[in-house]
Amino acid sequence: MPLGLRSKKKSKSRESSHLMENEELGERGGFAGSSVVKASTNGAGLPPPPANLRPKLVFHTQLAHGSPTGRIEGFTNVKELYSKIAEAFHISAEEILFCTLNTHKIDMDKLLGGQIGLEDFIFAHIKGTKKEVEVLKSEDALGLTITDNGAGYAFIKRIKEGSVVDKVKVICVGDHIESINGKNIVGTRHYEVAKMLKELDKGVTFTLKLVEPFKAFEMLEPRKGTKSGGEAKIGTGRGTLRLRSKGPATVEEVPTEFEEKAIKKVDDLLESYMGIRDTELAATMVEVGKDKKNPDEFAMALDETLGDFAFPDEFVFDVWGAIGDAKDGRF
Repeated sequence: MPLGLRSKKKSKSRESSHLMENEELGERGGFAGSSVVKASTNGAGLPPPPANLRPKLVFHTQLAHGSPTGRIEGFTNVKELYSKIAEAFHISAEEILFCTLNTHKIDMDKLLGGQIGLEDFIFAHIKGTKKEVEVLKSEDALGLTITDNGAGYAFIKRIKEGSVVDKVKVICVGDHIESINGKNIVGTRHYEVAKMLKELDKGVTFTLKLVEPFKAFEMLEPRKGTKSGGEAKIGTGRGTLRLRSKGPATVEEVPTEFEEKAIKKVDDLLESYMGIRDTELAATMVEVGKDKKNPDEFAMALDETLGDFAFPDEFVFDVWGAIGDAKDGRF
């Protein structure tokens, strides 16, 4: 089917993934043995033992502004992960804005996204000060990159230097966007929020209600957060918990060099075309495309898996090209 004629199907591709909760682990969520436990068989090629005979994945967590260390296990999706963290610290799950891995800082290159290293330490950033700002949209582009936490909160992942929003100094990386012009957007996906902001009329002033992450005094740092293009890898263990858009999550070996390069390039394309960054979405697109033989086959598979996004044809072509370039080692 030619790309220009393909239909935009509605799917349930972004439903919560189920995590495998029965891999064999040691202290701090590491492996008890030296091999990665696969989803379907063990090292002898036999089915894994019954679920009730296998230990659960256990992760360590703290509140980013400071707290004792908690242990969490038994969650099956991102919302349940937040609920487990909230239970450990006697707070409401709705207080959690997002999580970072292995750092308490508001580091957008360390967001908990599509994969968690089995020895990663989870830091939860909770709601802090609320603020309301008025912004004059003096240019077509605001200079914002939007992402979300997978549980209903969209927030600012990047602010372009010299942009419209960069001049409004009270708006910071990590701020949750609660409403636009009085319209509550809690529960709205990041790509929809980015579209709403893009469609605001040029030359008109609009109002944002924001919630910034709570910060301890020693955490206060420059407003812009980390720069785009950071190469820090998520995951310090020998295995990775991969969260999928469809189907169960699996424990896998760390991503290959091809996968890391392709995911980063596709994530860059998402920011360029849609004003969002989403490594889980980028990883899903790479997985869909890595074994496809031509762009039309890739486009059809992408519609089947991620039809809700209604990606433009030129974006799909560029993603296909990026996956091919990464596979052939051209960058």
